[in-house]
Amino acid sequence: MTSELARLRVQMDELDSLKRQVGDAETLVDLLAEEDVADDSPDMQALSADVAGLSERVRAAEIRVLLSEPYDDKYAIVTVHAGAGGTEAHDWVDMLTRMYLRWAAAHGFAADIMDQVPGDVAGTKSCTLIISGDYAYGYLKSEIGVHRLVRISPFDASHKRHTSFASVEVVPEVNDDVSATINPSEIKVDTFRSSGAGGQNVNKVSTAIRITHIPTGIVVTCQNERYQHRNREIALVILRSKLDAIEREKQAKELAALKGEQMQIGWGSQIRSYVLHPYQMIKDHRTGFETGNSQAVLDGGIDEFIWAALKANRKAGAK
Repeated sequence: MTSELARLRVQMDELDSLKRQVGDAETLVDLLAEEDVADDSPDMQALSADVAGLSERVRAAEIRVLLSEPYDDKYAIVTVHAGAGGTEAHDWVDMLTRMYLRWAAAHGFAADIMDQVPGDVAGTKSCTLIISGDYAYGYLKSEIGVHRLVRISPFDASHKRHTSFASVEVVPEVNDDVSATINPSEIKVDTFRSSGAGGQNVNKVSTAIRITHIPTGIVVTCQNERYQHRNREIALVILRSKLDAIEREKQAKELAALKGEQMQIGWGSQIRSYVLHPYQMIKDHRTGFETGNSQAVLDGGIDEFIWAALKANRKAGAK
């Protein structure tokens, strides 16, 4: 309750600050109009910069208002799985992982890779990362689903066009005080040597942890940390978060909102297409939002897609 009250107070202070700055900008516009100041004058340029910055703050505030569903304010556990496409799909997992890591960095969020299963030839079969930042889950839940890539394959000597798929799963990181409980008798814990880079302790002893939840078949691995007990703690957090998501889905029948519909990772099920050849176009099939600046999106510029999804969800909820 205390944290929720503090969050609401911060939002109210931000809204009050925005109102004051909007009023100041309107006053300055009227003054400059009366003085007939030239568009290229320093005062007008400064005003334009202020208005642009204010516009971004208004957008951010509006997004925060939209992020009002349960768990929206939590950190996000993001898992990217390769689908149809073989080595191409494994490389696509790497591209998507990089996209989310860059998005997190641009927003000042911490992002840590907890587990990464390498592909048979190149790329990654699956990757799990925790993105730590306020409302990370609220932002990234719109990424849940199948992502389709069309491009000229860098692995094909004949330079043919290939289509590959990857699925993105996002669940909120939950604390110990959640409804889901883990019965020690219902989990199987395996240890193994980490396959990633690390210090002298990693790769020499069995520091990596694999936990299998027998009733659901959920498997969680963590090998990022140098010590086994820490990997076990993180793996249990991820498992608890996934179990809590399932429990909430059963109780509220909101499977699509919390984990996404379980679809085949292939043709006809994609939420977004990334076409890099024969033209540049990234399109979200749920909202219709699209852009030709594909490189900017792959470099982490997914905010417009998130914004479109939040607005679409608000309209759907109002019906």
